[in-house]
Amino acid sequence: MEEYDYDYLSINKTWVLTPKAQETDATQILNSLLKNYDNKLRPDIGIKPTFIDVDIYVNSIGPVSVIQMEYTIDIFFAQTWYDRRLRFNSTLKALTLNTNMVSRIWIPDTFFRNSKRADSHWITTPNQLLRIWNDGKVLYTLRLTIEAECLLQLQNFPMDTHSCPLVFSSYGYPREEIIYRWRRYSIEVSDQRTWRLYQFDFTGLRNTSEVLRTGAGDYMVMTVSFDLSRRMGYFAIQTYIPCILTVVLSWVSFWIKRDSTPARTSLGITTVLTMTTLSTISRKHLPRVSYITAMDLFVSVCFIFVFAALMEYATLNYLVGNKKPPEHNSKKPRLPPAHAHVMPSFTTININHLMHWPPEVEEEEDPGSPCLEGKECERFFCCIEDCQTGTWREGRIRIHISRLDSYSRVFFPTAFLLFNIVYWIAYLYL
Repeated sequence: MEEYDYDYLSINKTWVLTPKAQETDATQILNSLLKNYDNKLRPDIGIKPTFIDVDIYVNSIGPVSVIQMEYTIDIFFAQTWYDRRLRFNSTLKALTLNTNMVSRIWIPDTFFRNSKRADSHWITTPNQLLRIWNDGKVLYTLRLTIEAECLLQLQNFPMDTHSCPLVFSSYGYPREEIIYRWRRYSIEVSDQRTWRLYQFDFTGLRNTSEVLRTGAGDYMVMTVSFDLSRRMGYFAIQTYIPCILTVVLSWVSFWIKRDSTPARTSLGITTVLTMTTLSTISRKHLPRVSYITAMDLFVSVCFIFVFAALMEYATLNYLVGNKKPPEHNSKKPRLPPAHAHVMPSFTTININHLMHWPPEVEEEEDPGSPCLEGKECERFFCCIEDCQTGTWREGRIRIHISRLDSYSRVFFPTAFLLFNIVYWIAYLYL
């Protein structure tokens, strides 16, 4: 019983911390301030513009939607201004009030110009704060969750950096009536480990102010830009490494015998279809932009390499399969030329089959090669009509059809390696 009385007394003591005289004084102050107060008029109307100091505390950023080109931000938005109509004389330096007073005094008509949706938090009570000092200074803060537009430039995707703005201004008051100002340390951020950026890293922020000229007047526009850089880990695992491995896999056909048509054809078609699937997946999480991104370029070049490996075997199989063996011309009796001296006829005497007179001149065998003399066409591209019809010119590069696989084993890896060096240097360091 004694313990119960002790708790009851302690509870009573906590309820009488504020003297009743001060409660009465605060009530009288509010009643006197609101007695002739018109919340439809801004402070110092017709005399000078109202200066509003802005502070923002960033609670979290994210996630960022690439397809919708928007991001979500959770902030505490604070505005401070002076209203001479709210001055009072009292021992109280400031009055901290709840949301019931917000609708009874004038507050700025600030709105976020690039917001798609915005919500004010209402659990367990409206997350708003109103504080009035005895010199007329007013502080009004509220917690907001905003989904704002962020126009992403994806030319360097996925090695891109972006600056997502948060833009706000007065909806109806031009610069002659309301002027927004940044304080020296007006923007603060919370611990970034709780942010839901996922694919991005927060690299910094900057705040600016400008004047927007419209037909309704000049408005003071305030902008906070959040700089983000994309992380490449996800895309390296999902797209880049599979594309590189698929291209390398297509080179295996260069070491398969050229008479193994089913093996080389199936390998080439499989790699081409794999690249088609990877290309489709890489565009799945992107908006349908009309320009080429860095990933599109890489996937397209990989597809060209894979398709070229398949075409290499098709070319080899066609040229080798259609190469005809040289046909020997039938021997024809040679007629003496018109100006040649005709030998007189002689009687042939056969003595023991030892000799014949006149002696017969042996005809040289004509191999009947389809290639021209002195052009060495047998050593390259003999199946091409250009070599046979006489338009072949000396000094062309000699390419042995039978060695096309050997050339491809060197050309394809070297070209793909050079492409990767140029690609990564250009997008990462230039």
